[in-house]
Amino acid sequence: MNFFRRTLIPFAAAALLLGVAVAQTPAPTPPRPSPVPRPVVPDAPVPPPPDVDGKSWVLMDYATGQILASKEPDLRVEPASITKIMTDYVVSAEVGNGKIHMTDPVTISENAWRGGGAGTDGSTSFLKLNSQVPLKDLLYGLIIQSGNDAAIALAEHSAGSEQAFAGLMNAYAKQLGMVNSNFENASGYPIANHYTTAHDVAILSRALIHDFPEDYAISAIKEFEWNGIKQHNRNTLLWRDPSVDGIKTGHTAAAGYCLAASAKQGDSRMIAIVMGASSEKARADSAMALLNYGFRFYETHKLYDAGKPQATPRLWKGQANQLPIGVADDVRVTVKRGDYDKLKATMDIPATLIAPFKKGQQVGTLRITLAGQPVQTVPLVALDDAPQGGFFSRLWDSILLWFHSDKKADTDAK
Repeated sequence: MNFFRRTLIPFAAAALLLGVAVAQTPAPTPPRPSPVPRPVVPDAPVPPPPDVDGKSWVLMDYATGQILASKEPDLRVEPASITKIMTDYVVSAEVGNGKIHMTDPVTISENAWRGGGAGTDGSTSFLKLNSQVPLKDLLYGLIIQSGNDAAIALAEHSAGSEQAFAGLMNAYAKQLGMVNSNFENASGYPIANHYTTAHDVAILSRALIHDFPEDYAISAIKEFEWNGIKQHNRNTLLWRDPSVDGIKTGHTAAAGYCLAASAKQGDSRMIAIVMGASSEKARADSAMALLNYGFRFYETHKLYDAGKPQATPRLWKGQANQLPIGVADDVRVTVKRGDYDKLKATMDIPATLIAPFKKGQQVGTLRITLAGQPVQTVPLVALDDAPQGGFFSRLWDSILLWFHSDKKADTDAK
């Protein structure tokens, strides 16, 4: 024992002083828990869309404009205050064209003042007779408060009269491809020959989001105060789901409860239009069910980049021997999850292409199908100018063309 104290203890102390490491037994590593097994998602077919409350409805993918699901999409119905989406679009377009301005003072006429309490559901921004209100504030009142007085005042300021403004509404509707709509007023109060469809409202909603994103953003604001009166946005989905950021509600006894709603999750945006629901809650529940269905069971893919050559067919009588062709805009398609690999794309290009061609000129057609059914048809255009060649090159190509078969090429796309 004395030997242990005299020998080992001094040795350990010296080792510490000299920085010599003394080996220690490491603590045992606790066992890692086994990963919790997760169920495998079954490879099941996409279910049918929900059976929602509404006389007619549409679910549209924003990126492609494709209708993913619908019921009576082209049934003509009374739009009620959904009309104000068209009013918003026209006013935004007129501002964008420099014909009117957000800072314009707008005089509230007796017609607008009286219209504030007599429209689709009595919705009003409480504008004062003969007062002047900045156009921007009227736009907020139109979109957030659904003010009939704001709608009429904007119409009169934009076109001189509400009747003339209705003419602008119909002109813009025709330009957008709304083939089953006709507007007679700016607010949506019931009147003969004033109608639209769920499909047309979806087209209009998509155009508003794309063409005027700053004005569209107003529809996400939950409340607006004017003349000391604060009113809430009637789109209750803004409080229910943070991905919802628009668009507009509507209601009359004849039209029922209507809602145009849009939501964005990640890079995807969906648009749901419900016309003629039985209650305020039913229209919100129906639109939310459609939006959720779209996000859960559909996906969008970009197939082709704008301006990238997809084919370089032979060009005759040109300065160049080939003509690069492609698409003018990115091509995207929306399909049910799991169907991407089933897509097929073919290019229809004439076998004989004779110069000249201008950049952007249509040369052929890109057809995208799924299980033999058409999904999308896109023009194929010349990506560069292709002027004629010189006299002798054109003469030589004319000789060669005698031996060339003039048939349309049908080629699988890259």
